[in-house]
Amino acid sequence: MAHYKIILAYDGTEFVGFQRQPEGRTVQAAIESALRLTGWSGKSITGAGRTDTGVHASGQVAGFEYEWSHSDDELRDALNANLPHDVAVRSVEQVSSMFHARKSASARIYQYTVFFDRNRNPLRERYAWRVWPPLAMDLVENAAAGFIGRHDFSAFGTPPKPGASTVREIHSAVWKVEKDNFIFEIIGNSFLYHMVRRLVSFQVEIGHKRRNSDEVGNLLSRKNEVMVQGLAPAEGLVLKEVRYPVEYMNL
Repeated sequence: MAHYKIILAYDGTEFVGFQRQPEGRTVQAAIESALRLTGWSGKSITGAGRTDTGVHASGQVAGFEYEWSHSDDELRDALNANLPHDVAVRSVEQVSSMFHARKSASARIYQYTVFFDRNRNPLRERYAWRVWPPLAMDLVENAAAGFIGRHDFSAFGTPPKPGASTVREIHSAVWKVEKDNFIFEIIGNSFLYHMVRRLVSFQVEIGHKRRNSDEVGNLLSRKNEVMVQGLAPAEGLVLKEVRYPVEYMNL
Protein backbone atom coordinates (compact mmCIF):
# COMPACT_ATOMS: atom_id res chain seq x y z
CA MET A 1 0.00 0.00 0.00
CA ALA A 2 1.54 3.31 -1.08
CA HIS A 3 1.47 6.42 1.09
CA TYR A 4 0.49 9.67 -0.57
CA LYS A 5 0.89 13.34 0.27
CA ILE A 6 -1.30 15.86 -1.55
CA ILE A 7 -1.17 19.65 -1.47
CA LEU A 8 -4.56 21.35 -1.58
CA ALA A 9 -5.83 24.82 -2.36
CA TYR A 10 -9.35 25.90 -1.51
CA ASP A 11 -11.62 28.87 -1.12
CA GLY A 12 -13.05 28.37 2.36
CA THR A 13 -16.02 30.68 1.93
CA GLU A 14 -18.61 27.93 1.51
CA PHE A 15 -16.97 25.34 3.77
CA VAL A 16 -17.50 24.90 7.52
CA GLY A 17 -13.82 24.05 7.78
CA PHE A 18 -11.41 21.33 6.72
CA GLN A 19 -12.36 18.59 9.18
CA ARG A 20 -15.36 16.39 8.42
CA GLN A 21 -18.42 17.35 10.49
CA PRO A 22 -21.82 15.68 11.12
CA GLU A 23 -23.42 18.58 9.28
CA GLY A 24 -22.11 21.13 6.82
CA ARG A 25 -19.83 21.06 3.81
CA THR A 26 -16.16 20.29 4.58
CA VAL A 27 -12.96 20.05 2.55
CA GLN A 28 -12.10 16.65 4.00
CA ALA A 29 -15.43 15.18 2.89
CA ALA A 30 -14.99 16.64 -0.61
CA ILE A 31 -11.54 15.05 -0.97
CA GLU A 32 -12.68 11.69 0.37
CA SER A 33 -15.67 11.67 -1.98
CA ALA A 34 -13.40 12.40 -4.96
CA LEU A 35 -10.99 9.66 -3.88
CA ARG A 36 -13.78 7.08 -3.66
CA LEU A 37 -14.82 7.90 -7.19
CA THR A 38 -11.32 6.83 -8.31
CA GLY A 39 -11.63 3.48 -6.50
CA TRP A 40 -10.16 4.37 -3.09
CA SER A 41 -11.67 2.32 -0.23
CA GLY A 42 -9.97 3.91 2.77
CA LYS A 43 -11.84 5.24 5.78
CA SER A 44 -10.42 8.76 6.03
CA ILE A 45 -7.58 11.06 5.06
CA THR A 46 -5.49 13.06 7.54
CA GLY A 47 -5.01 16.81 7.27
CA ALA A 48 -2.14 19.01 8.44
CA GLY A 49 -4.38 21.75 9.80
CA ARG A 50 -8.02 22.01 10.86
CA THR A 51 -8.84 25.30 9.20
CA ASP A 52 -11.99 27.02 10.52
CA THR A 53 -15.19 27.96 8.75
CA GLY A 54 -14.39 30.47 6.00
CA VAL A 55 -10.60 30.10 6.19
CA HIS A 56 -8.75 29.54 2.90
CA ALA A 57 -5.69 27.50 1.97
CA SER A 58 -3.08 27.54 -0.77
CA GLY A 59 -0.87 24.87 0.81
CA GLN A 60 -2.97 22.58 2.98
CA VAL A 61 -1.57 19.03 3.14
CA ALA A 62 -3.43 15.74 3.39
CA GLY A 63 -2.21 12.16 3.54
CA PHE A 64 -3.69 8.74 2.84
CA GLU A 65 -2.86 5.18 1.77
CA TYR A 66 -3.91 3.93 -1.65
CA GLU A 67 -3.19 1.07 -4.07
CA TRP A 68 -3.15 3.28 -7.16
CA SER A 69 -1.73 1.69 -10.30
CA HIS A 70 -1.10 4.86 -12.31
CA SER A 71 1.19 7.87 -12.03
CA ASP A 72 1.03 10.56 -9.35
CA ASP A 73 0.01 13.13 -11.94
CA GLU A 74 -2.83 10.91 -13.13
CA LEU A 75 -4.10 10.64 -9.57
CA ARG A 76 -3.98 14.44 -9.25
CA ASP A 77 -5.95 14.83 -12.48
CA ALA A 78 -8.49 12.17 -11.51
CA LEU A 79 -9.14 13.87 -8.19
CA ASN A 80 -9.49 17.31 -9.74
CA ALA A 81 -11.98 15.94 -12.27
CA ASN A 82 -14.23 14.93 -9.35
CA LEU A 83 -13.73 17.90 -7.01
CA PRO A 84 -16.00 20.96 -6.74
CA HIS A 85 -14.90 24.30 -8.18
CA ASP A 86 -13.64 25.72 -4.87
CA VAL A 87 -11.11 23.02 -3.97
CA ALA A 88 -8.22 21.61 -6.01
CA VAL A 89 -5.28 19.23 -5.66
CA ARG A 90 -2.15 21.10 -6.63
CA SER A 91 0.27 18.17 -6.40
CA VAL A 92 0.49 14.48 -5.52
CA GLU A 93 3.56 12.55 -4.42
CA GLN A 94 4.39 9.27 -2.75
CA VAL A 95 6.10 9.56 0.64
CA SER A 96 7.58 7.44 3.38
CA SER A 97 5.31 5.12 5.35
CA MET A 98 6.33 7.16 8.42
CA PHE A 99 4.67 10.28 7.00
CA HIS A 100 1.66 11.69 8.84
CA ALA A 101 0.18 14.94 7.51
CA ARG A 102 -0.36 16.43 10.97
CA LYS A 103 2.08 14.71 13.33
CA SER A 104 5.11 14.85 11.00
CA ALA A 105 4.81 18.59 10.28
CA SER A 106 7.67 20.74 11.58
CA ALA A 107 6.15 24.13 10.71
CA ARG A 108 2.98 25.74 9.41
CA ILE A 109 2.85 29.08 7.65
CA TYR A 110 -0.26 31.25 7.84
CA GLN A 111 -0.86 34.60 6.18
CA TYR A 112 -3.51 37.16 7.09
CA THR A 113 -4.30 40.02 4.71
CA VAL A 114 -5.50 43.46 5.79
CA PHE A 115 -6.22 46.51 3.62
CA PHE A 116 -7.15 50.04 4.55
CA ASP A 117 -10.30 51.54 3.03
CA ARG A 118 -13.03 53.77 4.40
CA ASN A 119 -15.64 52.22 2.08
CA ARG A 120 -16.76 48.64 1.60
CA ASN A 121 -15.12 46.65 -1.21
CA PRO A 122 -17.00 43.32 -1.59
CA LEU A 123 -14.55 41.63 -3.96
CA ARG A 124 -11.48 42.33 -1.86
CA GLU A 125 -13.26 41.55 1.39
CA ARG A 126 -13.79 37.94 0.31
CA TYR A 127 -10.08 37.36 0.98
CA ALA A 128 -9.03 40.20 3.31
CA TRP A 129 -10.11 42.29 6.28
CA ARG A 130 -10.97 45.90 5.49
CA VAL A 131 -9.68 48.10 8.32
CA TRP A 132 -10.22 51.81 8.87
CA PRO A 133 -8.54 54.06 9.84
CA PRO A 134 -5.06 52.91 8.73
CA LEU A 135 -2.89 51.25 11.35
CA ALA A 136 0.23 52.69 12.89
CA MET A 137 2.42 50.02 11.32
CA ASP A 138 5.46 50.71 13.50
CA LEU A 139 3.41 49.76 16.56
CA VAL A 140 1.99 46.67 14.85
CA GLU A 141 5.42 45.46 13.73
CA ASN A 142 6.78 45.90 17.24
CA ALA A 143 3.94 43.80 18.65
CA ALA A 144 4.51 41.04 16.07
CA ALA A 145 8.16 40.71 17.09
CA GLY A 146 7.04 39.94 20.64
CA PHE A 147 5.30 36.73 19.54
CA ILE A 148 8.53 35.07 18.39
CA GLY A 149 9.85 32.29 20.60
CA ARG A 150 8.37 29.59 22.79
CA HIS A 151 5.44 30.95 24.82
CA ASP A 152 2.17 30.02 26.47
CA PHE A 153 -0.46 31.38 24.05
CA SER A 154 -3.48 30.53 26.21
CA ALA A 155 -4.57 34.19 26.04
CA PHE A 156 -4.95 33.83 22.28
CA GLY A 157 -6.48 30.41 21.72
CA THR A 158 -7.56 27.01 22.99
CA PRO A 159 -5.89 23.62 22.44
CA PRO A 160 -7.48 20.95 20.21
CA LYS A 161 -8.18 18.80 23.28
CA PRO A 162 -9.23 20.06 26.75
CA GLY A 163 -6.27 20.19 29.10
CA ALA A 164 -3.66 19.92 26.35
CA SER A 165 -0.65 22.22 26.30
CA THR A 166 -1.11 25.79 25.12
CA VAL A 167 2.63 26.32 24.62
CA ARG A 168 3.64 26.95 21.02
CA GLU A 169 6.88 27.95 19.34
CA ILE A 170 6.77 30.79 16.82
CA HIS A 171 9.72 30.93 14.42
CA SER A 172 8.79 34.12 12.61
CA ALA A 173 6.07 36.81 12.80
CA VAL A 174 6.35 39.70 10.34
CA TRP A 175 4.24 42.16 8.37
CA LYS A 176 4.81 42.40 4.61
CA VAL A 177 3.53 45.01 2.19
CA GLU A 178 2.33 43.94 -1.26
CA LYS A 179 0.97 46.96 -3.17
CA ASP A 180 -1.80 48.19 -0.85
CA ASN A 181 -2.18 44.91 1.06
CA PHE A 182 -0.63 44.46 4.51
CA ILE A 183 0.08 40.79 5.15
CA PHE A 184 0.84 39.29 8.54
CA GLU A 185 2.88 36.11 8.05
CA ILE A 186 3.45 33.82 11.00
CA ILE A 187 5.44 30.58 11.07
CA GLY A 188 5.17 28.18 13.99
CA ASN A 189 5.36 24.54 14.92
CA SER A 190 1.58 24.48 15.43
CA PHE A 191 -1.26 26.78 16.43
CA LEU A 192 -4.13 26.87 18.89
CA TYR A 193 -7.76 27.15 17.84
CA HIS A 194 -8.42 30.75 16.66
CA MET A 195 -4.87 31.74 17.65
CA VAL A 196 -3.81 33.51 14.44
CA ARG A 197 -7.08 35.43 14.14
CA ARG A 198 -6.82 36.61 17.76
CA LEU A 199 -3.22 37.68 17.24
CA VAL A 200 -4.26 39.72 14.20
CA SER A 201 -7.21 41.34 16.00
CA PHE A 202 -4.95 42.19 18.94
CA GLN A 203 -2.42 43.84 16.63
CA VAL A 204 -5.12 45.86 14.89
CA GLU A 205 -6.17 47.23 18.28
CA ILE A 206 -2.55 48.16 18.94
CA GLY A 207 -2.31 49.77 15.51
CA HIS A 208 -5.40 51.84 16.35
CA LYS A 209 -3.81 52.76 19.71
CA ARG A 210 -6.57 51.12 21.69
CA ARG A 211 -4.06 48.74 23.29
CA ASN A 212 -0.38 48.95 24.12
CA SER A 213 2.26 46.68 22.58
CA ASP A 214 3.72 46.27 26.07
CA GLU A 215 0.74 44.01 26.84
CA VAL A 216 2.23 41.25 24.68
CA GLY A 217 4.76 40.22 27.30
CA ASN A 218 2.20 40.07 30.09
CA LEU A 219 -0.21 38.00 28.02
CA LEU A 220 2.45 35.51 26.98
CA SER A 221 3.77 35.15 30.53
CA ARG A 222 0.20 34.45 31.74
CA LYS A 223 0.23 37.42 34.09
CA ASN A 224 -3.15 38.21 32.61
CA GLU A 225 -5.40 35.12 32.59
CA VAL A 226 -8.18 36.72 30.52
CA MET A 227 -8.36 35.54 26.91
CA VAL A 228 -8.16 38.24 24.25
CA GLN A 229 -11.72 38.65 22.98
CA GLY A 230 -11.19 40.19 19.54
CA LEU A 231 -11.33 37.79 16.60
CA ALA A 232 -10.32 38.87 13.10
CA PRO A 233 -12.70 37.74 10.32
CA ALA A 234 -11.99 34.32 8.82
CA GLU A 235 -11.91 35.66 5.26
CA GLY A 236 -8.44 37.18 5.60
CA LEU A 237 -6.68 33.99 6.73
CA VAL A 238 -4.85 31.54 4.46
CA LEU A 239 -2.91 28.39 5.34
CA LYS A 240 -0.03 29.02 2.95
CA GLU A 241 2.35 26.12 3.52
CA VAL A 242 3.18 23.13 5.73
CA ARG A 243 6.79 22.01 6.11
CA TYR A 244 8.17 18.56 6.91
CA PRO A 245 11.60 17.09 7.77
CA VAL A 246 13.16 15.48 4.72
CA GLU A 247 13.20 12.00 6.27
CA TYR A 248 9.40 11.82 6.08
CA MET A 249 9.40 12.64 2.38
CA ASN A 250 11.87 10.00 1.16
CA LEU A 251 10.50 6.65 0.07
